[in-house]
Amino acid sequence: MNLLSKSALLRAASPIVVLAAVSTAQAETIDIGEIVVTPNRTKSDKATVGSAVDTVSRQDIDAQRLPTVQEFLAQEPGVNIATQGGLGQETTLVVRGADKKYVKTLWNGIDISDTSAPQVQVSPEHLLTGGVQNIEILKGSQSTLYGADAVAGVIGISTLGEFEEGIRYIMAGEAGSHGTFRGSLAAQGATADGSRFAASVSGLSTEGISAADRRNGNTERDGYDNVTVSLAGEKVLDRYLTAFASLLYIDSHGEFDDGGANPSDNPDNTADRRQLAGRVGVTATSLDGRLTNTASVQVSDITRRSFTTTFGPFTFEPSSLRQKGDWLTEYELNEQVTLQAGADYERQSYDDGFSGNEIWIAGGWGQIIYSPVQDLTLTGAVRHDEHGDFGGFTTWRTTAAYLFAETGTKLRGSVGTGFRAPSPFEIGYDPFGPLGPNPDLRPEESFSWDVGVDQSLLDGALTASITYFELDTDNLIDYDFITDSYIQTSGTTKRNGVEAQLRYAVTDWVDVVAAYTFTRAFNPDGTRRPRVPRHDVLLGLFTRPADNWTTSTTVRIVEDTVDTVGGTLVPLDDYVLVNAKVGYSPMQGMELYVRGENLLDEQYQVVRGYGTPGASVYGGFVYQF
Repeated sequence: MNLLSKSALLRAASPIVVLAAVSTAQAETIDIGEIVVTPNRTKSDKATVGSAVDTVSRQDIDAQRLPTVQEFLAQEPGVNIATQGGLGQETTLVVRGADKKYVKTLWNGIDISDTSAPQVQVSPEHLLTGGVQNIEILKGSQSTLYGADAVAGVIGISTLGEFEEGIRYIMAGEAGSHGTFRGSLAAQGATADGSRFAASVSGLSTEGISAADRRNGNTERDGYDNVTVSLAGEKVLDRYLTAFASLLYIDSHGEFDDGGANPSDNPDNTADRRQLAGRVGVTATSLDGRLTNTASVQVSDITRRSFTTTFGPFTFEPSSLRQKGDWLTEYELNEQVTLQAGADYERQSYDDGFSGNEIWIAGGWGQIIYSPVQDLTLTGAVRHDEHGDFGGFTTWRTTAAYLFAETGTKLRGSVGTGFRAPSPFEIGYDPFGPLGPNPDLRPEESFSWDVGVDQSLLDGALTASITYFELDTDNLIDYDFITDSYIQTSGTTKRNGVEAQLRYAVTDWVDVVAAYTFTRAFNPDGTRRPRVPRHDVLLGLFTRPADNWTTSTTVRIVEDTVDTVGGTLVPLDDYVLVNAKVGYSPMQGMELYVRGENLLDEQYQVVRGYGTPGASVYGGFVYQF
């Protein structure tokens, strides 16, 4: 299917699309004074950061009221989401053409990836937006600061915001298509001494759609339920010492269909998942705030239970436990030089009832942040890790950013290396693999770089950004359909592309966003990597047409995607998605809204053989007091 004719009017209405990229509807580009954390693992002025980093704020989330984090990630430059059905189904997260096993994901500083999965990776389909205040997406090889697996980037999710003094409560509820209901209750607050806290309980329940595409005769719905509890806080003990803690609990139950070359209904398949994770630590400052030391420990426990009758009744119950301690110190030597150093130690255990394994990895790193002249910021970092099974590995990263303050132009660039050690499943702890253990697997190595320009015009009313990136991976570990096992691929897997984005505050009541991402991802033999769209476009219009009224409309155009079926690449249909929301505030602190998804009722697939929701409508409220 060719969407050129279908989307011609949309593109003609916004000629800047060819210079813009997939972006969250309200995402900021270069905002002088905006603070980001992930690029240097400490609060940094975004204007001084050489890495590519994008943010999603609570205001962005409120503008659309979408239920899951992954729906906002899908609107970010260089990020793509592919779900095997509706809400709660297995999801592929891709950053710059690299899938989620290359992306470190943190929730209030907690690594929430699953060490019992085929690859150590996050399950983004279970992350709800209730209580989330900020999302940062840091792109490029980041193993130097974040260790193994941070090859394509880091996603940092935070529920702690810069709250006003006092306590605020937020209630929300929504109901709509596919028998979907969701609600949340949150409390947020801050005290005069700088202490702050956030607590939220969120729930979602849906009858869902058929995970296997209904166009192939599948009619049985696959439902999903999720309850999430998140707690986070910082307590100022005195002027030199602050304690912090966070907790995340996710309990989900879902249904899924049989996979394979032709996915089909199976009313008996179910999947249960529980995750309990926590982190505690302290931050101490001295030397008039020039020296900061932070130490923390964290634990994440995940248990899963899958029941299937695909080949006869079978229950699979894997569990994982991650224990980690880390330390970070930062010393402001003078106005030009800041020194950072850190160390961490982590143990990962895995047990599925058939086999188990435990590994450890320890690392240390150092970074210098240097501003030799005004408006120029350089960083250089190096890290060494010791892995219990694979020995030592050294990575490095360097960045540069120069801001022309008079013109609002920032030039930036970064280059770095990364690595990913084989997971226990890939090594051969998979009890179903016919070949048994594969001790010859060795860590993957990566090299990436990007260069970009950020521009602010019209006193900040118009902001634009464009980035070129490359990410190469050697020793790629991939699934082989012939041997039914994981093998090492010789050669270099190459990914490159362009990310651009633009936002324009046309008036004080109209904001326009236009965006475009171009991505090429190839295996060493020249074949394409699956589920990576060649072209990904986003258009957004956000208005405040009258007192107490708001509207948001987004149009997403995706073209030229392939997927793998039994080892063979097949093309997926192009598609156009139109979402919209209208909100009305009858009183201060309350919003009533109606929102629609896929309003053109597109029939499309993002994973071959799996369905996607048709036109859907939801109504809800939010009340703050």
